[in-house]
Amino acid sequence: MAQQRGHWGSKAGFILAAAGSAIGLGNIWKFPYITGENGGGAFVIVYLGCIALIALPILIGEIIMGKTTQQSAVPAFRELSRPASPWMGIGWMGVLAAFLLLSYYAVIAGWTMHYVWLALQGTFTGLDAEGVNNVFNESAASPGLNLSWLVVFMALTTFIVAGGIKRGIELASRIMLPLLGLILLALMIVAATSAKGGFSQAVDFVFSFRADQLTADGVLEAVGHAFFSVGVGMGTMIAYGSYLKRKSDAVGTSVLIVGLDTVIALMACMVLFPITFAYGLEPDAGPGLVFKNMPIALLALPGGSFWAVIFFVLLFVAALTSAISLLEVATSYVVDELKWSRLKAAFIGGILITLVGVPSALSNGSHWFNEGFADITGKNWLDSVDYLVSNIMLPLGGLGIALFVGWRMSKSIRQSAFSEGSGLAATYGAWCFLIQWLAPAAVLIVFLNAVGILDLGIFAEPGDTQAEIEAAPELVDPDDLE
Repeated sequence: MAQQRGHWGSKAGFILAAAGSAIGLGNIWKFPYITGENGGGAFVIVYLGCIALIALPILIGEIIMGKTTQQSAVPAFRELSRPASPWMGIGWMGVLAAFLLLSYYAVIAGWTMHYVWLALQGTFTGLDAEGVNNVFNESAASPGLNLSWLVVFMALTTFIVAGGIKRGIELASRIMLPLLGLILLALMIVAATSAKGGFSQAVDFVFSFRADQLTADGVLEAVGHAFFSVGVGMGTMIAYGSYLKRKSDAVGTSVLIVGLDTVIALMACMVLFPITFAYGLEPDAGPGLVFKNMPIALLALPGGSFWAVIFFVLLFVAALTSAISLLEVATSYVVDELKWSRLKAAFIGGILITLVGVPSALSNGSHWFNEGFADITGKNWLDSVDYLVSNIMLPLGGLGIALFVGWRMSKSIRQSAFSEGSGLAATYGAWCFLIQWLAPAAVLIVFLNAVGILDLGIFAEPGDTQAEIEAAPELVDPDDLE
């Protein structure tokens, strides 16, 4: 007997869940450091333009596919084209991309849980730069530790997804998203009041337009990060959109989702940069800022041990909200296509992803998955899978969704799904231009650059990997913090 398809309990519940999917470590970790690397305000302005003109149109496209068909990615492509349509390959690739991404993302999320535990124990208190660096390296290279946290994180993620749409994903999002916002707000107030003038420097750095600081590489970095930040390209928002009622407003909710995602990223900048400037760190310190420099800088604040715990709780919550949506991609596919119960689909999916994540957990503590695998691909297992997903599968998925919605989907269905329930129906023509022309061109350029066909000097990838952290600049010495 077919199961009745679940729906979100409210518009707010959907927005919080979808925003939680978009908000992840990339917002709290990557956006601040790439802003620092690309000169601040000018990069932020370009990034905001890319969010509005590239990421938002594709997000709207995914949501209208989901709410129109009431199906996850693969059957949505089939219903909107024809049986055995080659377009279904975009949906299958999205399911596989989410599966692989979560397998290594859960390892990194495990580091955030471990750092909460270390901060609670006061491990970082009194350590110098070398000591903090050693803590990270020892943690990342410990097979038992990484496997343990991987299992714990995936068990928590699986439990939430198995709980269903209203009582699982929506309930968790209603708790975690406000919590994330409150933690960021509290840390921002601390940064503004305790960071010795660093807050005013941070405001100037993030919001002042300095055209001379912006490069062509920086523009492409902004395009790439805008695309990946919102989380399009895997069918996540097709799955989430399928739990909307058909008369729901896809456009207005998409704008709110993107708005929340962007506000969180900017708030993260206003937490990290005041501390960065106040304690003599460089704004372009790179990925190591979070796991290496921030423990030292946070402990220099009044009540530093408490704020260090809070900061890593923030990272954990951001990781968990994204992980839930990644597991939901695979779960919804199996429920729709194989007619399994949600409980069975979530638990078997969670177990399989955990098993596939084992090589990533061992990427720094096992010769085969580190040096041995690097002899074959040039990267360890975790970084190889990250490269495949980030630089190939997600851009191709986003490009496919833009082309499908813009050119293959029935014009009448597309316009009806866009306009129904929306106060922004008049923007339909502008949205069509963006999703048919601008968004595909921009994603294609980023993809060709990422795979080296266009040698533009950057990789536009999420970058939450071990290799980037280890490549971070030299750490600040706590003796230099006044």
